[in-house]
Amino acid sequence: MYRRGRHARVRQLMRVFISGSASHLARALLPRLFDDPDISSIIGLDSARAHFAHTKYRHVQADLRSADLAPLLHGCDALVHLAFVVLRGKIPAKTMREINLDASQRLFEAAAQCRIPRQIHLSSAAVYGSGEQVNENVAYHPIPGFLYGEHKAALEHWLDRYHPNVVRLRPHIILGRHAQPLLKNLLRQPFYVRLPDPQPLLQCVHEEDVSAAIQLALKRPASGAYNLAAPDSFNFRDAIRARQRWALPLSPRLARSALALTWRLTGIGGEPGWMEGVDHSLTLDCDKAQRELGWQPQHSSAAMLQA
Repeated sequence: MYRRGRHARVRQLMRVFISGSASHLARALLPRLFDDPDISSIIGLDSARAHFAHTKYRHVQADLRSADLAPLLHGCDALVHLAFVVLRGKIPAKTMREINLDASQRLFEAAAQCRIPRQIHLSSAAVYGSGEQVNENVAYHPIPGFLYGEHKAALEHWLDRYHPNVVRLRPHIILGRHAQPLLKNLLRQPFYVRLPDPQPLLQCVHEEDVSAAIQLALKRPASGAYNLAAPDSFNFRDAIRARQRWALPLSPRLARSALALTWRLTGIGGEPGWMEGVDHSLTLDCDKAQRELGWQPQHSSAAMLQA
């Protein structure tokens, strides 16, 4: 960013606020932003302790639901909202909604009052539920009972109404070194859900490619939603078979029961709603991100699954 002076071109450095700064994706994003010469400082807010120490970085350990946001947002040029509960675990559904929806709305209202010009929300392809080569104009239809997808869609409905200029990035399944453990474990297990052919198709996207999209959205003219996914697709049956030669098929009913029992007894893994979309394809049209942001994924789904 630059500001034209009377005699010279003066560089205008950016101050960025990041919610969810100790999240899985933040571990991939923050080092990229630390190395960005156009960013002078970063304030991170998370209920967990910091994973990084850097001269550009200040970490605030606080709950987004109750933190005094105005002093933290004052003077910032951009907001990146990453804070979201993906896996409910043992927390009540009401608490998950308070964090995902109520606290998110509180943050965007505070950012609007502070007149932060660039605001980026990390949404999800889960807002669509299912479909093939869906673009950003497709209506929200999250899988019923999948709370993460329902909360993402509810927040986007609210943003459409009150803050339509907020940039919404909608990545598909995010893989990489810092990915959610559940996603890694799904690919490592020796079981898959038995479904008739043709198998439902999915995509994934590397955490570094998502981080690159956030960095581009901070600097380029952008507004509204952008899909993010690697160009090639896959199905879980073949992905698991490639890793586990003797993988066994489970009926959808048995797989749902096993997931529900494990979650109810231990809180580990996804809640039952995670299984409801297993027999539906979801693939994305990412032309808008490539055209308007100049975003090009550097990792294919095949390479990510192999790694």
